[in-house]
Amino acid sequence: MEKSQELALTQMRKSVEQLGFSTERYGDPTMMRFLIARSMDTEKAAKMFVQWLKWRSSFVPNGFISESEVPDQLEARKIFLQGSSKTGYPVMIVKACNHFPPKDQLQFKKFVVYLLDKTIASSMKGREIGNEKLIGILDFQHITYKNVDARGLITGFQFLQAYFPERLAKSYILHMPGFFVSVWRMVSRFIEKATLEKIVIVTNEDEKKSFIEEVGEEAVPIEYGGKAKLTAIQDVEVSPLEG
Repeated sequence: MEKSQELALTQMRKSVEQLGFSTERYGDPTMMRFLIARSMDTEKAAKMFVQWLKWRSSFVPNGFISESEVPDQLEARKIFLQGSSKTGYPVMIVKACNHFPPKDQLQFKKFVVYLLDKTIASSMKGREIGNEKLIGILDFQHITYKNVDARGLITGFQFLQAYFPERLAKSYILHMPGFFVSVWRMVSRFIEKATLEKIVIVTNEDEKKSFIEEVGEEAVPIEYGGKAKLTAIQDVEVSPLEG
């Protein structure tokens, strides 16, 4: 680690303590995610970290979201958790054609936390280091106007940015229909530049080949040109991520 990073981490920890919170439970890789998310500004990173601590304790008081809290969302079988990518990141797939705008917004928000927590936890070898990342695939194949949920997309990306900083390694969007382009443009306005730069919209065969090559055919489902079988997230055994 560079000297400047060490100094920034020390200063950030002091700033968090000055705000009345402890960083004792969290290692440097976790703290560094918040620093990177706030362009190494120690004061802003400390505030973001404290906001995350407060949110986590109120929204996820048990340390994790149980499946019993999100039954309607799980029933749709729209999220799939694959093995690791070439780079060792877990691959999460969203089948948008199985999603409909939720009537219960609170349950949907809990579901976002459930799927992000579980995806990150699936890559851990015994314990959390703090710098684990994930790859997200949004598949819009076979969607109709009934599946369009701009609010849900915005919520998902905003949760990633605010409460899971630097957890997204890359996101691929597959089979985006023409009618959805204007919706995506609107959603994009709510996504930070750093996050947008990690999103790849796959539009042709060459880009599809690059996508399979980058993720790795062992993690890419057969439906997309890989070798893997789709596995619903609730069918994957993972120790819950706590904290």
